[in-house]
Amino acid sequence: MKHVVVDPVTRIEGHLRVEVQVDEATGKVQDAVSSGTAWRGLELVMNDRDPRDAWAYIQRICGVCTTAHALGALRAVEDALGIKIPKNANYIRNLMAASLTVQDHVVHFYHLHALDWVSPVEALKANPEATAAIQNQVLNTYQLPFRGPAGLETEAFAKDLPRATPAYYKGVQDRVKKIVESGQLGIFAAQWWDHPDYQLLPPEVHLMAVAHYIEMLDKQRELVIPHVIFGGKNPHPHYVVGGMPCSISMNDGNSPINTARLAIVDRAINLTRALVNTYYLPDLLAIGATYVQRGYTDGGGLAKTRVLGFGAYPLETFAGTANGDFFKSLLVRCNGVVEDFAAGPTKARFTEVKAEDLSHPEVFGESVGHAWYEYPAAMGDAKALHPWEGITRAKYTGPKMGSATDWKELNEQGKYSWLKTPLWRGKVCEVGPLARYIIIYTKAKQNLLPDMTWAEKMMVDQVEAVSKVLKLAPEVWLPTMVGRTAARGLDAQLAAEMARFFFDQLVANINAGDTQVANMEKWDPSSWPKKTRGVGLYEAPRGALSHWVNIEKGRITNYQCIVPTTWNACPRDDKAGHGAYELAMMDTQVKVADKPLEIVKVVRSFDPCMACSTHLFNAKGEKLRVVTTDPYLGASVDA
Repeated sequence: MKHVVVDPVTRIEGHLRVEVQVDEATGKVQDAVSSGTAWRGLELVMNDRDPRDAWAYIQRICGVCTTAHALGALRAVEDALGIKIPKNANYIRNLMAASLTVQDHVVHFYHLHALDWVSPVEALKANPEATAAIQNQVLNTYQLPFRGPAGLETEAFAKDLPRATPAYYKGVQDRVKKIVESGQLGIFAAQWWDHPDYQLLPPEVHLMAVAHYIEMLDKQRELVIPHVIFGGKNPHPHYVVGGMPCSISMNDGNSPINTARLAIVDRAINLTRALVNTYYLPDLLAIGATYVQRGYTDGGGLAKTRVLGFGAYPLETFAGTANGDFFKSLLVRCNGVVEDFAAGPTKARFTEVKAEDLSHPEVFGESVGHAWYEYPAAMGDAKALHPWEGITRAKYTGPKMGSATDWKELNEQGKYSWLKTPLWRGKVCEVGPLARYIIIYTKAKQNLLPDMTWAEKMMVDQVEAVSKVLKLAPEVWLPTMVGRTAARGLDAQLAAEMARFFFDQLVANINAGDTQVANMEKWDPSSWPKKTRGVGLYEAPRGALSHWVNIEKGRITNYQCIVPTTWNACPRDDKAGHGAYELAMMDTQVKVADKPLEIVKVVRSFDPCMACSTHLFNAKGEKLRVVTTDPYLGASVDA
């Protein structure tokens, strides 16, 4: 048995350490530990602040997710204060959410996850002419021709199709060759390029994917242009409690939103669809098909057993979350839990997440039995506290072996992570695009969606189309590492169509004479209840996100976030068992223990955002500690 440590896991957002026990004879992972290595105290920073400012502070949790946390905070505060936003604000927020989702997924696949699948070293062996031929073959074979409902289509012709000429690929190959021969791999550094998995794909696929990696470094920034138009900037675009801060006028050339700026958004959406449909999905499916055909259907872990979603994209504005109004007009009704999907969609168990669940202390909560926090002694750390009653009190106990600044081995029997453990009815769950697709597909096959929305029908059609490509049933390929990565690509295609759909809804509503973007009836604190609380739900790119706020006398008295990466990367619970990262690693076969490419690959398939789940401030906002984990510098500490 070999103890393997990867610290830090690179090409993710934030700080993550994983440890696995590998049986070198069989390649089986016997045990796994996932540790978020920084403390999130931003919830403490929120205390005693004006709830109208919550969105601006809390979205600083992360520079990648940005608007996801702003939207969660807005919905929580608006729920607490009983604010219903105008139609235009709902359309704009959904459009911005969809834009974020596509950009996040594109950046993840090409710039964080791609180098787990393809190698610049292997790309040097490719024949540029054969690469151009494969590019055309991939486009012809792996495009999924799904669109949203017909709207105000303004795309005259397809743009930015991947270039498929020998000269283009020869130019890319020459550039990569200079990097490799220099011995300074730069963006391609820190990888095990001699791992046998890199031999699964032909060199030409490696060259094609590396070329697209380089192209997307530039193109991805255009996908979030709607954030700049409607929110003023990206990252961290602007919002306002009650709606959006961008006034609309079709006659004023200086207005934040006018015909010229709407045309810019329109072009960005058209580009978004083109990039997803002609780059992202074909590349993903070409690589994924090769893997599953070689028998790579591991890494599913908790996805086989239990997934959770909250629901996405309200078609109409709603009058609250905790009262259930949020759930009434969702385009993606994935608000629920599916258990045992691996047995097949008709045999899986679906449990709806309802309004009454949100306030029930036995349904949602967080435990800290294996997290570096403590609850009052009368409660005990194993108890799951409901978020409205949540407590964020640090209690660092150190590793099992090593020192506070040089961990050798974490204490899996004690506390070992700065992440709490979220629970649904006392059980751990996986969240994310994979969860959303499993839930919608299960509901459809059990006739729980007799009136499917266009988005839900598209999701079912996508799953069945990929099943034909892979020649495997959904319950076989979806709850795997490949399936988790594929679901993210399908989610990007859906989000691109959502952006188109809500843009068309916005334009039609403006044309009908409605230019209202904010409801300021309850802006003044004198109109608020003396004591209230709210919850905001959102299906972020990484999965189910919830923000929980308590407000008293016009100030925030408690703020808690349960973020997707906390659900997935959490430490084990003594009763519920391992979290999603840990189970996925334990469900992964390792070929070379000293080069655990499979381990970092399956972890990155979740698109970790540790910054969302961990932060490093005390209640006064002071720096506590900086730990350097760069292997070239060695561990150091600045206290």
